[in-house]
Amino acid sequence: MPTPGVYAFEAIDDSLPYVPLAGRRVLDALGRKVSLEAWIALGVEDRRRIVDAGVGEVVDLSVIDIIDGVTRKAAHIPPEPEPDPEHVPPSLAGALGQEQPIDTARWRALRALDRYALVKYAPKPEKLARAYEEILGVATPLTHLDERGAARMVDVGGKPESSRGAVAIARVWTTRAVIEAIDSGDKGGSSKGDVLAAARIAGILASKRTPELIPLCHPVRTTRASVDFTLDASAGEIRIRATVEAIDRTGVEMEAMVAASIASLTIYDMIKSADRWAIIESVRLEAKHGGKSGEVTRPGERS
Repeated sequence: MPTPGVYAFEAIDDSLPYVPLAGRRVLDALGRKVSLEAWIALGVEDRRRIVDAGVGEVVDLSVIDIIDGVTRKAAHIPPEPEPDPEHVPPSLAGALGQEQPIDTARWRALRALDRYALVKYAPKPEKLARAYEEILGVATPLTHLDERGAARMVDVGGKPESSRGAVAIARVWTTRAVIEAIDSGDKGGSSKGDVLAAARIAGILASKRTPELIPLCHPVRTTRASVDFTLDASAGEIRIRATVEAIDRTGVEMEAMVAASIASLTIYDMIKSADRWAIIESVRLEAKHGGKSGEVTRPGERS
């Protein structure tokens, strides 16, 4: 922890602008809830005392006067009990699964704050993975590699079928003149006709052929695929948004990103006669839903 009482994965600096897990542990033990505005109103020294109170094996409840003395009184909520120090809670064990195991002996050896942190993040798969790696010193395994490090296709046969979906975006940067030509339907920016229609069809077709392009991807039963565009001539930007949905045992994140990528490349092919130096960048997953991790959206920069 670079800041005492604060985990590295929390990305909270010495000024404590947000409530770290140690502080949340104190609030849960006291049955108090404070807004971010109230937290900041406490001042750094008082915030530090609250964080320190949540680091030990037993929460120091003497800081209750500091918490209740903020300008906006702390809301009272039912106190939350500490995680059982003897046994891994079923909710956490289920969230970790077989890929991130934690046995009883290791659980008992953890600090009370570490146990609290893992249980607190059990409903949030991405944060749980970072907490697991820092607290247990074990990186989340790459599921497409076996124990020998060889590439493999993950066995999804035991998973239930469910509704899956993913959204990916990409950006193409070009000249204002090209974007205005695309937007007006004028062939002046391209000698190949309707740029966006071609890119849309290319992206949708590519999403359905993802297993042929990405060797370890499973074929999925796609139920919906769409590619949409936003043009900003003043910024020289074409924003591509690909959405893919399926009913299957595995997610469609790759299908969405392949669709966004191929749509971007198609746009480049269509406009390169007018701007050979156009740039494609920021191909990334924005959100997904379905499966074990449920609904997940891209975290902000702090996360």
